[in-house]
Amino acid sequence: MIEKYKLRWVYLISALFVLLTVGLILLQYYYVALFVPLLLIIALLYVYTLDKLLLLIVFLTPLAINVRDIDFGVGISLPTEPLLFGVLVLFVLRILYKSDYDHKILRHPVTIVILINLLWIFFTSLTSEIPLVSFKFFISRLWFVIPFYFLGILLFRKIKNIKVFSWMYVIPLLAVIAYTIYNHSKLGFDEEAGHWVMTPFYNDHTAYGAILALFVPVFTGFLFDRDSTRTIRLAAAGVLIILIAALILSFSRAAWISLAAASLIYIIILLKIRFRWVLLTIGVFFGIFFMFKWEILDALEKNKQDSSANFIEHVQSISNISSDASNLERINRWQSAIRMYHERPFLGWGPGTYQFLYAPFQRTKEKTIISTNFGDMGNAHSEYIGPLAESGLPGMLIMIALVVSFFLTGLRVYRKSESREVRLLSLVILLGLMTYFIHGVLNNFLDTDKASVPIWAMIAMLVSLDIYHRKGPGGNELHAGSLEKE
Repeated sequence: MIEKYKLRWVYLISALFVLLTVGLILLQYYYVALFVPLLLIIALLYVYTLDKLLLLIVFLTPLAINVRDIDFGVGISLPTEPLLFGVLVLFVLRILYKSDYDHKILRHPVTIVILINLLWIFFTSLTSEIPLVSFKFFISRLWFVIPFYFLGILLFRKIKNIKVFSWMYVIPLLAVIAYTIYNHSKLGFDEEAGHWVMTPFYNDHTAYGAILALFVPVFTGFLFDRDSTRTIRLAAAGVLIILIAALILSFSRAAWISLAAASLIYIIILLKIRFRWVLLTIGVFFGIFFMFKWEILDALEKNKQDSSANFIEHVQSISNISSDASNLERINRWQSAIRMYHERPFLGWGPGTYQFLYAPFQRTKEKTIISTNFGDMGNAHSEYIGPLAESGLPGMLIMIALVVSFFLTGLRVYRKSESREVRLLSLVILLGLMTYFIHGVLNNFLDTDKASVPIWAMIAMLVSLDIYHRKGPGGNELHAGSLEKE
């Protein structure tokens, strides 16, 4: 029945292709006619091979360009988000037609947290101050999570697809890096120019730096992967050097911090320090901070070093909360978000609405030279404080639960797997994710395809390794007619 169903689709699509092409040629729309074969190929990918379509979307993501609707303040990333929406629709239709999705995935702790996150976003969209914005946010979260988490787990049953995914994202990213460095070099590698030379592919240097940091642990792992050929390992070494050079030139201090923190996590894992001791240390650290917070803040306020093209001075500016505009503006956004939380502590103001509503919550004494009275300069600059304002305290706690759940999953796979390859992959993927979610204290990009595609996919990689590979090898192809484990 499935094969007959597919054959009918092929005949229908082929007939429409011929009619459309002939019609466009007769109307002399020659350039439009050139795109018809491309659309046909994509349609066939939807019908026959979702794994290839997902990898195509991955390849296009670093090159995608965001088109913003000024009137409604929302945008769409082309061509990736329309393609992702198509995958979302196909998945929903498939589940309605045949409810045979693997229940092991649905019962996994990470999946449960993600489903709770989606349900809470939906519920707080109903109570949102701006429902149109919140439901757009909810739908966009669905078209990231469904293809790259729920389908991604099935895609990564085949371990080689984990490596293919990484290369498919990084190869076009190398082109973006070349474009960025070329533009930057023309301006003498100026620190201020480093904030925007990656546009239109990435909004600014922080989003760009976050993705560079995300893949540094992954390609470090590929370099030491004894199951790969010497050629692949040499290629991984070359990519790693380029990623590190680009990360330095990005002048993204948050990305540098995240990579340093991930290195510390690696040492903790390597030394097999128990998780409770890590939590105890963090608790002691925060306890000391709150005991001596005024003395610490007084010492930080004495740091007058602003952002600089000099590497050492730029690092020193990280703790400048007295004159560095970037740091002060981030604090302004956080303070505004906390005030929004105090007014609506449980439900928040609605997913995605912070950037439209935070202006009245600013205080004159906290504004900086880059603040605006209209509050139209973006989001809350935190993956944790943003949900606190938009979805209340439950929103922030769910995000923290997500990080804890995938961290424990990755750690379990690393410690219990008997396969050297699985252990290595789980470790470097976990470290890559930690760079992002540590960076997420200072910035948030999960509302963009640039970050959401690799982040949700990497979480799916850990879950797939946990379900299908922790106790032994396995894996099957993914296609439109087979979304379950066969």
